[in-house]
Amino acid sequence: MRPDATITRAELARMIDDTLLEPEATDEDVVRLAKEASHWGTWSICISPSRLPLAPGTLAPGVTLVAVVGFPSGAHPVAVKVAEAAAAVAAGASEIDMVIDLGAAMENRWTKVTAEVAAVRAGIGPTLVLKVIIETALIGPDRIAPASHAAEAGGADFIKTSTGFHPAGGATVQAVEAIAAAVGGRLRVKASGGIRTADEALAMIAAGAARIGTSHTAAILNGVHDE
Repeated sequence: MRPDATITRAELARMIDDTLLEPEATDEDVVRLAKEASHWGTWSICISPSRLPLAPGTLAPGVTLVAVVGFPSGAHPVAVKVAEAAAAVAAGASEIDMVIDLGAAMENRWTKVTAEVAAVRAGIGPTLVLKVIIETALIGPDRIAPASHAAEAGGADFIKTSTGFHPAGGATVQAVEAIAAAVGGRLRVKASGGIRTADEALAMIAAGAARIGTSHTAAILNGVHDE
């Protein structure tokens, strides 16, 4: 039994950021991703800022463009993250997924995390969606709440579990639950990293995720059988 059999395929698709972040991805790969997103009706495509801007007509109406910032390590100067985010927005992105300074998180330097999130927020303006990646498998369960609070204080709209590139691992139901408890409905949660099946995606949603980041969109949505 799926964790939430009431979600239709179309509804689940509108919760997916269809993702292509491999460093070797080409412009042709992005075009294929955009076609996949149009076919399934996903919320967005999520790509590297180096693949921007897209050629006119690449992205179907109603599909949002998401770009990552400070990806995947987060070990970038704040000014670089701000410039990268601003350039991505100027090139067409309307949502930004940024990685926090993970070294600062490991040292519990939450004021620094808040400051860099606030700097990126100021760089993209108040209306665009800002998702903040805290790499939950790396920082561990005890840091999830303070990391979420630090990102919230900086102006995040979403807390995102993972890049999907760290060897510590990706999203877990427990991490999603911990973020959801920390933000108490004030922010939304994005689960990303290692989500490959409909059951996994629906379990993340049942735990509190409002968005799913995945490069396995077709496999997930083919696993949902509407009545």
